[in-house]
Amino acid sequence: MKRVLKTGMILLAAAALLSGCSGKSGKEEATSAEPAQVLYPVAIDGKEILVGETTVQTLLDQGMNVTVSEMTEDKQINQYEIDPEAELEPNAYYTGGSIWVTDSIFAHISLVTDEKAVRMGDAVIARLEFSLVSGEESELKRITFHGVPVSEMSREKAGEMFPDFTGDDYMWLQKGEDYEYFMSFDPADLMLSSFSLEKEYDVDWSSEE
Repeated sequence: MKRVLKTGMILLAAAALLSGCSGKSGKEEATSAEPAQVLYPVAIDGKEILVGETTVQTLLDQGMNVTVSEMTEDKQINQYEIDPEAELEPNAYYTGGSIWVTDSIFAHISLVTDEKAVRMGDAVIARLEFSLVSGEESELKRITFHGVPVSEMSREKAGEMFPDFTGDDYMWLQKGEDYEYFMSFDPADLMLSSFSLEKEYDVDWSSEE
């Protein structure tokens, strides 16, 4: 699935108007600005992934198994290895990618492009989501979130690691201007069952040309 950003002169004019008419000085803006969010890393077998920074090519160079899926006209899912040389359109958001850890444990990924068309290998990972319910402990130890194996991530541990997140006994999250984090916990043992990380982009991906 792909959603393409629509741009126009109205947006450019509005941006120019805001920059020209702002009554705040640079010092005042810096004082009132909120502190930047922390970018927390995910690692698979010690290989780090940073949403908003890591590219598909980096994953491939590290030997990761990255695939894409497409639905056929008869509603069947075709899955194949990613082609880093395939060209992606500019200002676009692509879903349907996966990073495989084992045959049953994988992360859904979304890719983003900027103002220029790029090869798929140069597209940036914009979102990553893991479901952990079918994983064995030995498999889950291969995945870490902010340096901690997800096999050890309890709701209590998450509260200690991320005290500025909000939520309840079964979920712990943070949605800021830069990144969005979501963690879900199994009601039976309050261990991490799924989590996602997403880089926020100040664009409307639902607009279509």
